[in-house]
Amino acid sequence: MTTRRATVLGVDIGSTNTKVVALDRDGHVVARVRRRTPRNADDPSVDADQLFDAVEDMVLEVCGDQLAVQAVCAAGIGEDGVLTGAGLHPLTRALAWFDPRRQGIFHTLSPQLGPADDMGVNPDPARTVVGWSWARSQADTETAACWLALTDFASARWAGTAFLSETLAARTAAWHTTARTWMATRVAATLGATDLLPPVVRTGDLIGPLRSARLAEAGVLAPDAVVVAGGHDHPVGGWGVGLLSGGAVLDSMGTAEVVTTQSRRAAPSPADGLDSAAGIHQGGTTVLRVEELDRNVKWARLDTAVSTALDELIKGNRQPDGYLTSGTFRPGAAGGHLPRYTPDAPTDPASRASSVLGALAELGGRAIESVSAYAEPSAQVFTAGGWSRSPGWVAIKQAVTQREATAISEPEVTATGAALLAAHAIGWAPDPATALDPAPQTV
Repeated sequence: MTTRRATVLGVDIGSTNTKVVALDRDGHVVARVRRRTPRNADDPSVDADQLFDAVEDMVLEVCGDQLAVQAVCAAGIGEDGVLTGAGLHPLTRALAWFDPRRQGIFHTLSPQLGPADDMGVNPDPARTVVGWSWARSQADTETAACWLALTDFASARWAGTAFLSETLAARTAAWHTTARTWMATRVAATLGATDLLPPVVRTGDLIGPLRSARLAEAGVLAPDAVVVAGGHDHPVGGWGVGLLSGGAVLDSMGTAEVVTTQSRRAAPSPADGLDSAAGIHQGGTTVLRVEELDRNVKWARLDTAVSTALDELIKGNRQPDGYLTSGTFRPGAAGGHLPRYTPDAPTDPASRASSVLGALAELGGRAIESVSAYAEPSAQVFTAGGWSRSPGWVAIKQAVTQREATAISEPEVTATGAALLAAHAIGWAPDPATALDPAPQTV
């Protein structure tokens, strides 16, 4: 251990990929690893044990024979989770937030949920309450002892204690974000009992010592390594970006497009299309809006000619035509609702591709506007995620929204934000600009 360099690790449990980033004391990203989040080809749900093993593989890979883990913090998917039995072993798979099966479950549940204020989110098919109901309907769950969010699963295993990060509690549609209590009637109608819910902890809190026989045997753990609570991926990434510029707005474009800010204002009403959770390391509120992005494009790509045109537009090798702002493509919504073209949509593949990207750019622009209303008046907009590195898409987004933004060069913003949280928890003070490397140019 004396020859290894102390680092903090940030883990991002993503819908598509899982990432691990290592930061040193000064904020340099000294190693990063990315792998596909393990899912079966015919079933988007996740085996939590398989994911845990994959995360430990990634920790070993990122540390190699040079680095030691001083602290680790995981952020990621907001709504997915599993029922666990003794020893925090999963009894169910984690139903994906985008799984179409959620629509039927939600339709059945809706009359039982009832109205509620101060939930932070509106109930819809993507929310955790739907996953609770599905999990309770699975076989062999009578011995269930606890519900764990998929994002918190590895951390809970390492710390040997169940917990739920507060920004993930806010995604359930059963957590009073201001009172910090559960709505017992919604829990009873879906999960069955509040006794199955672990303690809710604030993002950035120390959970306990990091214990892993496998990681210890490999020599990658510092003697006093600890686990730090993370939470919902985009608020954690947004908090990290906020260290660059107070009140910053982050437009993160990956599997979904999520716009978020840390606001000093009171929580908005979910009726405004905005979600909210407790602020991270400050008073106030985390404000965010989530829109489908990648799934809409995948649907359009089912037409191979449209797929080819989309590639050319996204890369900047073709200019969009007049259908960019036609409104002839209607994006799908959360919970598996399918996209569609309107009856007057063009048949030309290039025009269809233009209408798809124009509609998605407009949707993202509305999200930026609504979240920015809760940010500081001078708040800077930053972009991140794979889509932010596609020149054609960036040009389309700017043409449609008439907004400029600064690109974050670091490709793993959520994992880096989680690593910055881990560093903060143990008293380190890494430079966020060194970690995130915002590009000086605007796009």
